[in-house]
Amino acid sequence: MRALNPRSQKRDLGHPATLIGLAALVLIAGCRQDMQNQPKIISQRGSDFFADHRGARPQVANTVARGQLHADSYFYTGVVQGANGYREEKNEMPFPVTLEVLQRGQERFNIYCSTCHSRVGNGLGMVVQRGYKPAANFHDQVRLSQPLSHYFYVMTHGYGAMPDYSAQITPVDRWAIAAYIRALQLSQAATPEDVPAGVPVRNLKDVAKENHLPENFAEPWPLPATAIQAYPHDLKQGYPAMAPANPADPMITIPLSKPAAH
Repeated sequence: MRALNPRSQKRDLGHPATLIGLAALVLIAGCRQDMQNQPKIISQRGSDFFADHRGARPQVANTVARGQLHADSYFYTGVVQGANGYREEKNEMPFPVTLEVLQRGQERFNIYCSTCHSRVGNGLGMVVQRGYKPAANFHDQVRLSQPLSHYFYVMTHGYGAMPDYSAQITPVDRWAIAAYIRALQLSQAATPEDVPAGVPVRNLKDVAKENHLPENFAEPWPLPATAIQAYPHDLKQGYPAMAPANPADPMITIPLSKPAAH
């Protein structure tokens, strides 16, 4: 028999392949199935532990997610529960209106609303001038008579051709826009008597001249000369459209200076 050389044996144990093999044996010996096989609840699976055999447990009664308490229902919905279960709109804001609120409302209105309603709120924004259905004119008698929360409700849920903006505009900003719409409406019918005592009233033409603005800056804004073509069946609905239900229908030209009401 051949005697083993201690030095040769030591070299064999230090070989990389030998070390990898030993490490693998240690790793395998440490792998156990206790965590895999332990009792636990797996999502969307049944369970024999609970009487209803449901792994997912129902929430505790009256549980509210963080940030979703919404205790002020009027602030988040724009309506209140009226008689006989009817929802009613109110002509009031859920918080005080300050100059900062109006400035915020103006900013959000110019971003999200002016494209259709225009910056002065006459319903003739740039999108409408390019063929979209006429938007609401905030200065007609219908809109002037609507309660303040109606604008919040429409921004939240949409109305007619207008989609909802609840994903783009937060509730507090929707109220700020509603307040600014009221300010726009007031601006078109305000008189010097409406100005609080002690507040100076200046002629807009004088202000324009001092700021080196064009002479026509203080004049009424001219309406676009472009016209929208519509079909009679759409006019009955109050919404001029660009595509007919029946191609044989005659078309009617509607000047944008007299938009159809909706």
